[in-house]
Amino acid sequence: MRILGIDPGLRLTGFGLIEKSGQTLSYVSSGVIKSGEGELATRLGVLFSSLNELIETHQPTMCAVEIVFVNVNPQSTLLLGQARGAAICAAVHNKLPVAEYTALQIKQSVAGHGKAAKEQVQEMVKRLLNLPATPQADAADALACAICHAHGGALGGLSTAGYRVRGGRLV
Repeated sequence: MRILGIDPGLRLTGFGLIEKSGQTLSYVSSGVIKSGEGELATRLGVLFSSLNELIETHQPTMCAVEIVFVNVNPQSTLLLGQARGAAICAAVHNKLPVAEYTALQIKQSVAGHGKAAKEQVQEMVKRLLNLPATPQADAADALACAICHAHGGALGGLSTAGYRVRGGRLV
């Protein structure tokens, strides 16, 4: 199984590809998509087309996307949600199943607790994938999202379909 993890953002969208074979996780690729400056529609188009190209090149079988959290600034939350929508549309356009995880679930899965700092997540991603260097923060978050899915999400392999997330918990 090849998993594409996405950490959506309007300015910077992190992506990370891993491969799972049995219980072994292997690093494939990671990086950041920069949408540039300009109108929102153009920036979302850059994100959508870049992810399409990435999916076509690496042929993942699954996509895992981080769920948007609510910011203090509602405008930022709306923009982040639109970037997340463009990422999900790229996955669905390429007929990939999409799993969604909260930041709390991802951190719990990778670092062992949901309040882990970014640096802890980066270090654990480096260790879990045997990387020679620490990945950039957005790429590490995307790789962590893919790792979370590979580990069966925060629920140890139970399906999360049909549940809602409230306060970082499924209800």
